[in-house]
Amino acid sequence: MDGPGNSRKMSTCELNGDEEILNRKDLDPTAVVFDPIPPVVASKSGLNGVDENGSVERKKSGSQREIVLGRNIHTSCLDITEPEANEEVTGDKEVYMASVLCRYRQTLLERTKHHLGYPYNLDFDYGDLAQLQHFSINNLGDPFIESNYGVHSRQFEVGVLDWFARLWDIEKDEYWGYITNCGTEGNLHGILVGREIFPDGILYASKESHYSIFKAARMYRMDCIKVETLVSGEIDCADFKARLLANKDKPAIINVNIGTTVKGAVDHLDLVIQTLEESGFSHDRFYIHCDGALFGLMMPFVKHAPKVSFKKPIGSVSVSGHKFVGCPMPCGVQITRIEHINALSRDVEYLASRDATIMGSRNGHAPIFLWYTLNRKGYRGFQKEVQKCLRNACYLKDRLRDAGISAMLNELSSTVVFERPQDEEFVRRWQLACQGNIAHIVVMPNVTIDKLNTFINELLERRSSWFQDGKCGPPCVASDIGAESCVCPLHK
Repeated sequence: MDGPGNSRKMSTCELNGDEEILNRKDLDPTAVVFDPIPPVVASKSGLNGVDENGSVERKKSGSQREIVLGRNIHTSCLDITEPEANEEVTGDKEVYMASVLCRYRQTLLERTKHHLGYPYNLDFDYGDLAQLQHFSINNLGDPFIESNYGVHSRQFEVGVLDWFARLWDIEKDEYWGYITNCGTEGNLHGILVGREIFPDGILYASKESHYSIFKAARMYRMDCIKVETLVSGEIDCADFKARLLANKDKPAIINVNIGTTVKGAVDHLDLVIQTLEESGFSHDRFYIHCDGALFGLMMPFVKHAPKVSFKKPIGSVSVSGHKFVGCPMPCGVQITRIEHINALSRDVEYLASRDATIMGSRNGHAPIFLWYTLNRKGYRGFQKEVQKCLRNACYLKDRLRDAGISAMLNELSSTVVFERPQDEEFVRRWQLACQGNIAHIVVMPNVTIDKLNTFINELLERRSSWFQDGKCGPPCVASDIGAESCVCPLHK
């Protein structure tokens, strides 16, 4: 927003005025984030498992390694205080808040620079959309039926839905969908549709499925069976078949992963369908939801990749909008067959519309951001970005292996899995996602070769100190990524 007040704030931030502000006697320095990488502090028992330094206790999971939790944010939260009586005259609080926001922006820049472990595309520019931030855009209710609330973006939302419908081979008059608030909501909706069709159905999901699938099972009080996986992370269809045969009397609701959370493994959709058919399940006795959070948008642009298509007997597909697309706010796309949605849809007089969504109010800005990006990049633009990610992922895997570090990269994936760094501060610095003895990097369009080289060089420097005494060596991760990808002394 432009205006005299904002121009004063910007000059305070950008013309080195922040130093003067931060030296004010009445400024609370603890309210400003100086260190974007807080140190890991040894845990001591305290209130709710938090010590006096704000470090959260490590949690044990059975016989597995301890789970290291992050800081308790209450130790660094920014309090909200009432303005002083003379605030309108002095403007001290506005100056203080401007300084906090300036410091926070610097923190965001630093943390973005060292971000590798989570699947967010940080390469975007939505400056043209700033003019719309003045409006409260809300797409509450059904995206295809206008409500009495006129400040909406349904025309953008349906345009985005039509684009994804073409991507997944379903006609406009055969699908229903909406733009969700996140990828988890897409999974919650897909599983809910399956449960409404088969109230007594059993939910089957591989043990490496996203945790939101098992959250859905708890929320909906569904019987849920975790299916074993191959070392790649892909669902083990032999185990899946055994589970199906043991429960032939009940319909099956299946979550198929189009890219698992940790290893980026893609469940073989055609083999899953074949296993259902061989186990005696006709198409009217199963429902398949495809969780394509990240790779659901990448796979259509990968040569020889198995196709996710509504021409196959699937019920729904969901993807995240803030991952590969690069939307700055969490959102997602959920599409299902229109004949399935009647079980959920209800007329709402208050809205003068229908509703079959999970949430009530829905972010009306997200569809505009998605529409903007899809128009700018198009199918060819996304294809180029997918190819770049796959090339850079291969480069990272090869560099790690050449350096004597265990690493695995699944076919069709840009997620590189490698041995977990021994230093939790290093893990937090690069924001790596870890599970047990492994960590991963998700190579997104914003991850350049230079950034990967910086990471590798720092990792090698730190790693030399972890094993320098010779008393211990790199961990064996053969059980996690396979013996052929492990370079520990036993498998080297």
